[in-house]
Amino acid sequence: MKRIIQQIISFFLPIIVLIVVPLCIEKDITIKFLPALIIGLIIMLMGLYVITMTVTSIIRIGKGTLAPWSPSQHLVINGMYRYVRNPMIMGVLTVLIGESIAILSHRILVWAVCFFVINTIWFLIFEEPGLEKKFGEEYRHYKRHVPRWIPRIHPFKPESNS
Repeated sequence: MKRIIQQIISFFLPIIVLIVVPLCIEKDITIKFLPALIIGLIIMLMGLYVITMTVTSIIRIGKGTLAPWSPSQHLVINGMYRYVRNPMIMGVLTVLIGESIAILSHRILVWAVCFFVINTIWFLIFEEPGLEKKFGEEYRHYKRHVPRWIPRIHPFKPESNS
């Protein structure tokens, strides 16, 4: 039961980043240009797909949640993680960019850049050293072969050295 409550609470993190903050910083949520709305919605759907696939992997394989207070118990290097080390952040960033395009908001675009910078600093200082400590050589091998932000063209295969 505790794990289910932690998973539910962890879903508030993306809601805050994707909905609450944009609503706080952008007061003009109107459709200004229909083609921009359509393009933005398509980009948002792509990001939501990545988020969904990532959350599923974290819960099913990692036995954890999105939240730092309930991290994965197992190193997840399947699914989207075979292409990029931080697919969740990439999905959220994609949705934010889609939002900024959909309503032509430079404020949400600035928020997306800030979100990216904050997460990059977090990963460099806290998350990656913690993962190296927790998962050791398995994570270091994965880290050497899978980029932090720019996805690989071909999926990482843990048993190979590619």
